[in-house]
Amino acid sequence: MYDYLIVGAGLFGSIFAYEAKKRGKTCLVIERRDHVGGNIYTKEIEGIQVHQYGAHIFHTSNKEVWDYINQFAEFNRYTNSPVARYQKELYNLPFNMNTFHALWNVITPEEAKAKIEEQKKESGITEPKNLEEQAISLVGRDIYEKLVKGYTEKQWGKRAKELPSFIIKRLPVRFTYDNNYFNDSYQGIPIGGYTGMIEKMLKDVEVRLNTDFFTEKEALESSAKKVLFTGMIDEYYNYCFGELEYRSLRFETEILNKENYQGNAVVNYTEYEVPYTRIIEHKHFEYGTQPKTVITREYPANWKRGDEPYYPMNDDKNNELYAKYQELAKKEDRVIFGGRLGMYQYFDMHHIVAEALKTAEREFDLCE
Repeated sequence: MYDYLIVGAGLFGSIFAYEAKKRGKTCLVIERRDHVGGNIYTKEIEGIQVHQYGAHIFHTSNKEVWDYINQFAEFNRYTNSPVARYQKELYNLPFNMNTFHALWNVITPEEAKAKIEEQKKESGITEPKNLEEQAISLVGRDIYEKLVKGYTEKQWGKRAKELPSFIIKRLPVRFTYDNNYFNDSYQGIPIGGYTGMIEKMLKDVEVRLNTDFFTEKEALESSAKKVLFTGMIDEYYNYCFGELEYRSLRFETEILNKENYQGNAVVNYTEYEVPYTRIIEHKHFEYGTQPKTVITREYPANWKRGDEPYYPMNDDKNNELYAKYQELAKKEDRVIFGGRLGMYQYFDMHHIVAEALKTAEREFDLCE
């Protein structure tokens, strides 16, 4: 009899397992995939740590979170500075003075602000009714048309006029020549990849891979006093109120016999006509000098049962449905729900660390 059955060997489940082990608890971690790490799993190909499920850059301004995660890995000084490609044009992200100079040949922040204000005024939008109107009212038509529209439509699988305005409550606009995407105090990628970091968390913890919780649910649940579940909360309850919506992703990875393909780790493709949203060149995350390179094209996709869910669709309809599942979860005395899927919420990695620690502290404080 284990103290805890942990369903999912991603970041949330691995931190909880580490904290449980530290307190003398016994854990069984099960994972449906053939590896630990969840979506932050990295695999070495041609000497390059390849982010198998999309680019993951750790960033936070929370020193407690940063110090905690640094127990398990040494981080490099990688700074996320993606480039956006629209047709044959290249722009720096987030929107900053380099972007505005490339768009309008302006040089000073005053000139850039004036151009944005002029376009916002020309739009005549006072009460945005959809995402397109919201974006134009924030940054003007040029930025919207070239850098927001196509990318967002691909990401969500709907035209911008069909998407609610609240999806883009604000767009980051900087009037400095700064291409650092994140404003956080700490940023980097584990040297040697994320998988080694997760393996350190799970050291001396029993882990079973290729194990589907739902095919052995009764036996697995009866093997532990409590369950931490990091899968989809609606699946746990057999979709009794209906399916929550998710967005999925498809990846095409290619090894190229050249040193450098695009000169940057991440290039976003903002045209709607280009089917993928970005190309990731993995070696640039760790300043690689290998003779070959590995690239991944990332395609957004509609989710259906059996697909991997990546992003919860947190619109009003889905949040109302999640609230019903949440009420069921609150009545559980043996099951804890955690992570992006268990809590039906978009979390960055630093949020996951904070939430997992909070869950662990709450749980073990109750036990003591």
